[in-house]
Amino acid sequence: MSFSCPLCHARLARTEKSFACPQGHRFDMAKEGYVNLLPVQHKRSRDPGDSAEMMQARRAFLDAGHYQPLRDTVARLLRENLADSASAMLDIGCGEGYYTAAFADVAREKGARTYGLDVAKVAIRAAAKRYSTVIFCVASSHRLPFDDATMDAVVRIYAPCKAEELARVVKPGGWVITVTPGPRHLMELKGLIYDEVRLHAPHSEQLPGFALRQEQSVAYDMNLKGDEAVALLQMTPFAWRAKPEVWETLAAGSEFRCQTDFSLHCWQRED
Repeated sequence: MSFSCPLCHARLARTEKSFACPQGHRFDMAKEGYVNLLPVQHKRSRDPGDSAEMMQARRAFLDAGHYQPLRDTVARLLRENLADSASAMLDIGCGEGYYTAAFADVAREKGARTYGLDVAKVAIRAAAKRYSTVIFCVASSHRLPFDDATMDAVVRIYAPCKAEELARVVKPGGWVITVTPGPRHLMELKGLIYDEVRLHAPHSEQLPGFALRQEQSVAYDMNLKGDEAVALLQMTPFAWRAKPEVWETLAAGSEFRCQTDFSLHCWQRED
């Protein structure tokens, strides 16, 4: 399996240092081993996606193991549902690859390749440097650079993606596993920023062409040191609204107790 051209949708053939289609569109491999399949005309900004600071904060926080229960649960769901005859799986919005690497271990057990996709080049560069067993690309989650019915499973942790694109690339009988914030996710952090803390809305997503087979929550408390709490804030959308005193309070604290609440859903592609 290979990528498809983001410009003309023809199959891309790989050479030693690039991918090219029959129409002459060429995409060079970066020295870190990833390929950039996000043409300028598909960008909404000069450097879309997370900044280097957000990526580094997320890597530090995830490397400390605070979200490992979530990673382990998604990996287990993959192991239970991914077919033994699987050939490929995709992690959409893979960031710096913390989750993707665990999913790749599961995929290898089934003989499948793992692809990681993110719109942020800085995150993909960091991922490709660390995890050589995953095939990484910079690309839009709304224009997946893959042929129809080529993925046995897709994991989507928080990342947006059009339902039509998921239905297009997932094989009949294949899977989409989504992770979204549960109602009480990071309530204590939100309480430092907003005058009125509201629960996250209940999950209401529908995926046409898929049947919901399983859903569960992963929820637990975290006890964070000051620098870990700062990293958590920096990797969330709440960072844009946090006043300076919020950052100072978190940094100066010896412990910050905060709860997680993740909603997981397993969808199977209908024939």
